[in-house]
Amino acid sequence: MVLGVLRPIWFGKPVAAARLRNRVELILDYAAAHGHRTGENPARWSILGKALPRPTKVRAVQPHAALDYQEAPGFIAALRYQAGMAARALEFVILVAARKGEVLGMRWGEVDFAGKVWTVPGERMKGGKAHRVALSSVAIALLARLPRNRDHVFPGGRNSQLSHEAMNAVLARMGKHFTVHGMRACFATWGREETTAQREVIEQALAHAVGDATERAYARGDALEKRRALMEQWAQYLEHGPMSAEIVPMLVRA
Repeated sequence: MVLGVLRPIWFGKPVAAARLRNRVELILDYAAAHGHRTGENPARWSILGKALPRPTKVRAVQPHAALDYQEAPGFIAALRYQAGMAARALEFVILVAARKGEVLGMRWGEVDFAGKVWTVPGERMKGGKAHRVALSSVAIALLARLPRNRDHVFPGGRNSQLSHEAMNAVLARMGKHFTVHGMRACFATWGREETTAQREVIEQALAHAVGDATERAYARGDALEKRRALMEQWAQYLEHGPMSAEIVPMLVRA
């Protein structure tokens, strides 16, 4: 039965299939622990590995194409010439190093302007837990310029959020070949190469789990103020860093 569920997606979507196998294993382990079933867990890899190839052998996992962080200030400058809500959403995604889905579902009630914090509900987070995002002064200024006549911060048509392809369309229009998600890697590389921020602070800014389960059990804080300083530094780098040679200065009429 487990193989019947996994085989249809194992070769086409190996990452999703591996996650599904793990969840089935956890559920069956839980059932055994509570007396609902007996015997060996059929979703355990030690068993399924005899019938299926490892996911990493099915297809090489390609990282998301990312922009070189040294080109990020020039890209931001060019992006600001792009009109439309999707361009502003993309700019915000880059400023806060968030996942696209977290920003697309963003609502005004989640933003604390006074405290400069955006709280993403757990249902939109990959890890299922609410996450506080420290907003830089530049990110706050961007939000302050947006209209607030809709529930969504970045609305699309028919009173809904932007589509998942809207930011991709902006990149395509600009002739760029990196991905929206790849900007998180751009931020992480900048943080490691150009700042003295601790690795844990950079990872927390990306809403990644840090350390093993024991470490996380004892680390109850989320380093918000340290992350705030880092995000302010990132925003200033994007504002004043080395400009890309692609940007052509505007001519000023006499």
